[in-house]
Amino acid sequence: MKRIGFDRYFDARLKDRKFAAAYAEARAEIDSVDALMRAVEAARTKAGLTKAELARRTGTRPEAMRRLFTTDTPNPTVATIMSIVRSLGYSLALVPASGLGGTRRTRRAA
Repeated sequence: MKRIGFDRYFDARLKDRKFAAAYAEARAEIDSVDALMRAVEAARTKAGLTKAELARRTGTRPEAMRRLFTTDTPNPTVATIMSIVRSLGYSLALVPASGLGGTRRTRRAA
């Protein structure tokens, strides 16, 4: 694949540790939302529901539900996800992320 000017620019920016860390954090968030939406889509398919039927069950407009599942950059609210997940007979759970190398520590009060 031929590299373009942006590729070279981006590679140079990634050499900056602050930029690389910010990019990695943003990329992880995007990947997490994508994985969640793929899992929800798989549950919808497994349940045999159309997007329109899922919209009716959650009180969402069908066109909004279609956009949620077809956009390249989904950004659903937690309330929307919870409504969809519950209507599919699932729940959400908080699990530790792998590969983060520990947890963030909070500052002590003075």
